[in-house]
Amino acid sequence: MKKTFAILFFLLLLNGYAQGSKNIFSKDPIINLENFQQKKIYYGFYLGFNSYDFKIDYKTETPDILVKKTTGFNVGIIADVKLQEYINLRFEPGLYYTKRELNFPANPNFTKNSDALREVNSTYIHFPLLLKFSSLRTGNIRPYALGGVSATLNLSSNAKILDDNLEQRFRVKSWTPNYELGFGIDLFSEYFIFSPSIRGVFGLNDELIRDKDPNSPWTGNIDSMKTRAIFINFTFH
Repeated sequence: MKKTFAILFFLLLLNGYAQGSKNIFSKDPIINLENFQQKKIYYGFYLGFNSYDFKIDYKTETPDILVKKTTGFNVGIIADVKLQEYINLRFEPGLYYTKRELNFPANPNFTKNSDALREVNSTYIHFPLLLKFSSLRTGNIRPYALGGVSATLNLSSNAKILDDNLEQRFRVKSWTPNYELGFGIDLFSEYFIFSPSIRGVFGLNDELIRDKDPNSPWTGNIDSMKTRAIFINFTFH
C-alpha cells in the first residue's frame, strides 16, 4: 500500500510538472532560469527510492545465502557549490529506509525453520560528498554525471548488542564507507529545476559482526559482506 501511494504521488507530481513545462522539449523552447548556472551556492531537496543488497564472499565454497531485496524510501537535502562552469561539489545528507531478508542454506545446526531466516531492517543516515560533471545546456535540458564518496550510519545495526544469531540478532557495523557513481538530467522549468537521477552505491569494507562462535552456521563461513545499493532520486532546487 505504501509503495502504491508513493508511486501515485510521483506520477501526479510528474504530470503536474509536464503540464507546466511543455516548452522544455519543444523545438524552440523559452529558456527558463537562464541565470541559474551563475549561482555560486544553491540548495534543494530530494525524494526517492532505494534497493539495497549485500555482496557476500565466502571462505569456502558453499551454497549462497539468498538476499531478498525490497524497495525502500529516501528523503534528504542538497547543498551545491559551483567550482567551475561545469563542475559542482554536492553534499546530499539524507535518511534512507530499507529492508533485506537473508535466507541461509539448510544446516543441521538449525533446530527450527526460523533459524534459516534473518530480517535486516535498516535505517540509514547517509552522508555523500559528490562531484557533479554537467554537460552543455541544450535549451532547458542538461545531462550530468556524478561520483564521489560517502559514509553511512546504520541506526539499526545492533552493533552494540552482545546477543548474536543464537538469540536471533543479526549484527553489522554502525559506520560504512562507500563510493558512488551515477548520472541524471536537469530539467529547467519556469520556477525550479527538476532532476531525476540514478546512482549505484558500493560499500568498501566488510560490515559483518561475527557471532561469538567462530563456527557459527550464520557467520562462520562469511569472508566479507559489503553493501550494494541503487538509488533513484527526484531532486528539486
